[in-house]
Amino acid sequence: MKEFLKIIRRYVAPYKGYLCGSVVLNILSAVFNIFSFSLLAPILKILFDTGSKVYEFVPWHAGMKASELINNIYYYVSVSIDKFGASTVLLGLCVIFSIITLVKTSCYFGASAVMVPIRTGVVKDMRMQIYNKIVALPIGFFSQERKGDIIARMSGDVQEVEYSITSTLDMLIKNPVLIIFYMTWLFYQSWQLTLFTILFAPLVIWVMGMIGRRLKADSAEAQQYWSDTMSQVEETLGGLRIIKAFIAEDKMKKRFDSITTSMRRKNSQVSVRQASAHPVSEFIGTVMIAMVLWFGGTLILGEKAVIDAPAFMSYMAILYSVIQPIKDLSKAAYGIPKGLASMERIDFILNTENHIKEPEKPVHIDSFKDRISFRNVSFSYEDGREVLKDINLDIKKGKTIAVVGASGAGKSTLVDLIPRFYDPDSGSVSIDGTDIRDISLHDLRELIGNVNQDPILFNDTIFNNIAFGVESATREQVEAAARIANAHQFIMEKEEGYDTNVGDRGIKLSGGQRQRISIARAILKNPPILILDEATASLDTESERLVQDALDHLMSTRTTIAIAHRLSTVKGADEIIVMNEGKIVERGTHDELIAKDGHYRKLYDMQAL
Repeated sequence: MKEFLKIIRRYVAPYKGYLCGSVVLNILSAVFNIFSFSLLAPILKILFDTGSKVYEFVPWHAGMKASELINNIYYYVSVSIDKFGASTVLLGLCVIFSIITLVKTSCYFGASAVMVPIRTGVVKDMRMQIYNKIVALPIGFFSQERKGDIIARMSGDVQEVEYSITSTLDMLIKNPVLIIFYMTWLFYQSWQLTLFTILFAPLVIWVMGMIGRRLKADSAEAQQYWSDTMSQVEETLGGLRIIKAFIAEDKMKKRFDSITTSMRRKNSQVSVRQASAHPVSEFIGTVMIAMVLWFGGTLILGEKAVIDAPAFMSYMAILYSVIQPIKDLSKAAYGIPKGLASMERIDFILNTENHIKEPEKPVHIDSFKDRISFRNVSFSYEDGREVLKDINLDIKKGKTIAVVGASGAGKSTLVDLIPRFYDPDSGSVSIDGTDIRDISLHDLRELIGNVNQDPILFNDTIFNNIAFGVESATREQVEAAARIANAHQFIMEKEEGYDTNVGDRGIKLSGGQRQRISIARAILKNPPILILDEATASLDTESERLVQDALDHLMSTRTTIAIAHRLSTVKGADEIIVMNEGKIVERGTHDELIAKDGHYRKLYDMQAL
């Protein structure tokens, strides 16, 4: 229960007004429900009483007993019957009964309606919180976690919290109110009967609690299988070309069937336990009603009856009304643990520590004036694998630095330290003498543009992809950037021009076209520092020539750090850094490195062959 209350405090606090409205409407609903069923006694009195008993009026006074209050109601009914006739009085009582019921059900509807903004608001806030956390987390987190699992937590787990926790919030507000008012009235009518009834409450709570505890464990396993299923679907969609090329459809089908079969088995267990809760509570409630009927009957049939038959029927009607809130509370008792299991999976993301933190007192910069410096930089991934070892490097403003080396040498990790996608384990990276860990992240990344080997485009128009990250970019600015990137011609050949949708990850464009859109985006941003991560490695010769021309325009007026596999593309670099096993093993111009006859010469000769 403590965990549930923590969730309520976290997410429901902004909606206190709606909660108060729900409480007030539920109180009114309970009061009018008591009034409506209290009318049953005089109605039954009219129907079944032969008039053998004469009622005398008891003056109204504070602290009237239930018997005196009921006596006065019967007195007024008797007087009305003598004056207007039994049929007329019965019709009047039925009309009043209907009106009170209408007001009661209206309050009941209102109490449920004001809970809708809370449920939808909490789910929206939760999804936004997860999304904001995902955007803020460092890239290293996503190298350890599967994308499908994260999607499952944001979709399935949030939906489970909505069904199991926010939907039970209405019951947790309404039912205690109803139970308190109903039980108070029942005590007022007959404390003996009510005390006898309460003896069954601990049994109901114990049974529901036992079912709920097991449900939480089973639900956690079921949600994990859901994550595995989403991961499998995400991998299949991403690797569909390879699956078909290697005729691995049957293998993937078997893998998916295994996961979904396990999920089906666990979901069946959860559903069976969940389905058992209602019949169990129904049976216990029926037994309670039967026992109360027996005990109440003995009280009526006794020599000194503490309650008459019409009042007992009214009592039973209200008692039956209190059973439903108790059963709804039992539903919450087994629904909440399911939601808590999902909330634990959501909190795994929300509670993940972001090691790339904004400095408390950030240094604000708006330009790059001198150099980027690496001083004794070492870096290891979370699995302990050391990637960079004691790197010392200066990159002066306006220079083009190429970083080359075999796969796994640490090239990409080296350049990823500049925009603080990662922080070094030791040493420092500085811009113009200021450690980048002391610079505002926004200001730092505002200085840097990226063009990657795999151009990342969004399912949007060409215009919006080029203007991505640049506020209020005009059509003229976007077209100018596209012309410099050699992209304007092919864009205008499209039927919708710059308003053409590029599809998921730009699938409607060729590789060279996607890369030129990516370069146009970097040109529009106009950063003083440019990072090129094998920007032409995956292109054909014709596309490479067009993209390289665009890159030459882009690189001509800014500081560039280029990772390259094709050494022919970096011959003109001011300095080439050769990396091997996380260390800088050689540096110099192309001609100097060829003359050294070392690592670079071997790489160059292999590519020449």
